[in-house]
Amino acid sequence: MLQTTCILLLSLLSFFSPLGTAMLNLTLPGAHPDPEAVAHEVHRKVNASIARREMLSVSERDESSCLTGNPIDDCWKCDPDWPNNRQRLADCAIGFGQYAKGGKGGEFYVVTDSSDGDPVNPKPGTLRYAVIQNEPLWIVFPSNMMIKLSQELIFNSYKTIDGRGADVHIVGGGCITLQYISNVIIHNIHIHHCHPSGNTNVRSSPEHYGFRTLSDGDGISIFGAKDIWIDHCTLSRCKDGLIDAVMGSTGITISNNYLSHHNEVMLLGHSDDYLPDSGMQVTIAFNHFGEKLVQRMPRCRRGYIHVVNNDFTEWEMYAIGGSGEPTINSQGNRYMAPQNPFAKEVTKRVDTQQSKWKGWNWRSEGDILLNGAFFVASGEGLEVKYEKAYSVEPKSADRISLLTMSSGVLGNARDNNLGMWSRGPGDESTESGMEYTDEMSTTATIIPPSLFLLLLSSTTIFTVIL
Repeated sequence: MLQTTCILLLSLLSFFSPLGTAMLNLTLPGAHPDPEAVAHEVHRKVNASIARREMLSVSERDESSCLTGNPIDDCWKCDPDWPNNRQRLADCAIGFGQYAKGGKGGEFYVVTDSSDGDPVNPKPGTLRYAVIQNEPLWIVFPSNMMIKLSQELIFNSYKTIDGRGADVHIVGGGCITLQYISNVIIHNIHIHHCHPSGNTNVRSSPEHYGFRTLSDGDGISIFGAKDIWIDHCTLSRCKDGLIDAVMGSTGITISNNYLSHHNEVMLLGHSDDYLPDSGMQVTIAFNHFGEKLVQRMPRCRRGYIHVVNNDFTEWEMYAIGGSGEPTINSQGNRYMAPQNPFAKEVTKRVDTQQSKWKGWNWRSEGDILLNGAFFVASGEGLEVKYEKAYSVEPKSADRISLLTMSSGVLGNARDNNLGMWSRGPGDESTESGMEYTDEMSTTATIIPPSLFLLLLSSTTIFTVIL
């Protein structure tokens, strides 16, 4: 109640005073007081990983499975015994979501049942049963699995979904909702073909269930949540956004994902007038924005958005858009413009006159602009200058390819198949296509029974909570 009152008072202050707006950016709960320092640290970690790789000989680089130059992957993949040290992943995040600990320190929960029949009283062994629990859990999968949701999958705090070693698909109603919670890691999962659901009761904790109105059909909906990390997922073909973060969400890192076949890809911010989103801080790093994307990669309102070392290989309208005076810091990305001569601009100020947006802080440093792509910068620029050793200059095309070469679910095909909810500009049709089946998720091998038995018999304790 006190936090809500403080936000209300600050909102009123900012309405009447320019000083209030400045105060709001510094005092919102969860916002880092120095976002430029966070961006600086991202570059330090990238350059340290690349330097370690470049110290190897050419033959050693070819043989190395871990020293990729990507600081997130190098953090855990260099441990040959990572299946028995899975929770080390929680120490590998970078950027604004680096404090997301997920289920670190909690027990392991093995999903043994792919069904989702009852959103109010989920069965033990199901994914839904795991994510609503109060205690921290590290959730793993013993085999390939397609989980077709009946309703939104509403998480409780301190959960990790770790799909490494299996080919796990989440489809259907909802899909993932992170609402008023914190500390969630979602890693190595296919998320696609998500459609609206709701007008029914759904459980969010062992003690509470409530009525949910119709959802938008996002792949991942982040609503008033903080300390969230989404890494190495493959997302496509949802009814609304692939990843949306709104209503004061902050402390988010979206990294190493492969996104494709979608119209409105990513929305950051509820509305131009929703002042708590001024504290939104998001790192978007090492992602591959792939084929048949249209717009919103991301579309930003307010907040500070660091877009760093991503590969944008296709868009139909624009890549990065915004309104409501967000800060957009684009560094070391590769932007490949489409053939359409009227869609070469990377940036789009949405429904705003130039007289207003010319003061917004949108900058491009070390970006690679190809096939006629151009980035329209604005604002005064920063007085803070990066040290030469940490500079984003220069970034070669080869380096961007190296950093993003493993984007998406590890070891799996990047395409999630079919065309459900794939819409272009102005096309409101909802082509259903074929029904998704388990047989379509066979691009990866099942965890060998011997390996899973080894995991079960190791010093790490795996449990299915009953």
